[in-house]
Amino acid sequence: MSRPRIWHPYIYKIPGQIYLWLAILIFGASSAVTRKLTQIGSQHFMDGRNPISLCNVLFVGNLCALIVMLPIYRRQWNKKALQQLSRKDWLVLTVVAILSGALVPGLIFQALALTGVNNIILIGRLEPPLAMVLSVWLLRERVNRWEVVGAIAAFVGVALTILLQPSEAAMMNMGVFRVGIGELLAAIAAVASVVSTIMIKGWLSHIPVGIFSIFRTALGTVIFFFAALVLYGSNHFMDVFSPFLWQWMLVYGAVIVVLGQLFWLKGLRASTVSAASLVGSFTPIVGIIAAYLVLDETPTLAQYVGGSLILVGIVLSQVGIRFGSYRQVATQVEQGMGFKGI
Repeated sequence: MSRPRIWHPYIYKIPGQIYLWLAILIFGASSAVTRKLTQIGSQHFMDGRNPISLCNVLFVGNLCALIVMLPIYRRQWNKKALQQLSRKDWLVLTVVAILSGALVPGLIFQALALTGVNNIILIGRLEPPLAMVLSVWLLRERVNRWEVVGAIAAFVGVALTILLQPSEAAMMNMGVFRVGIGELLAAIAAVASVVSTIMIKGWLSHIPVGIFSIFRTALGTVIFFFAALVLYGSNHFMDVFSPFLWQWMLVYGAVIVVLGQLFWLKGLRASTVSAASLVGSFTPIVGIIAAYLVLDETPTLAQYVGGSLILVGIVLSQVGIRFGSYRQVATQVEQGMGFKGI
């Protein structure tokens, strides 16, 4: 008589790479989903206004994300942990919150109103080469020739994506070139995101994830709210308490922001950094596919040309990571994913 099988949780443990792929699917689709939500809102106007405007998505989405994060990370917000943070820690945290919690998402959301999702995805690939340059310059990290060549290829690909865009109304002259305003805002967001990441890596790596995430989201939300009031007027958030807006934002904040981050962190802890880097490199591909499936947005000639060079850069960078040191991979992975929701 055979003995009955005893269930053990480790037998059915989900591999770490499954969590990574789930996170990449969520992050890659975030821009397309954001644009789709605004389109849904445009079909349900309230007194001539879109209740799911990009500003409302950012502001209410952040509030929903905070509602979900607070019970998850509340234990990290204790008196002992907070007392261990120095004045310098709080100052750097504040700067990072302004950059990554308010400025970067604000620029990305404004860019979404002016240019295609595929452009934002591809221009977001500025982050890995810029992060590599600043890491070598400021943090004295080492890189090999494969990573350098890959970064150059990606940078040229992004430049071609911007410069080969067809002429549109929302463009500005920069010397002999005409650059789309949406593309320029996405590029500025990429630079601000890199600066924020370098600051996190150089000065905030010891701060618990819960304290960092909640502080950045909360302060970023407050700063964005007052900045929007100054720029757009007090009537800009008139529909912020719309039940129609909140029902969509609860799903957006929980899935795109919180669930995506949880999947990613859980996957990182159960996988090698090289595996995480490889999975993370597929984010722009997932994003372009999502833009086609969700928005029916097909790539343009400029995106094909620039995207091809960016893909070459990704492959070369992966070769460099395989042969090089893994010390800086975590930062490269984060930068390689681009926009990950609010």
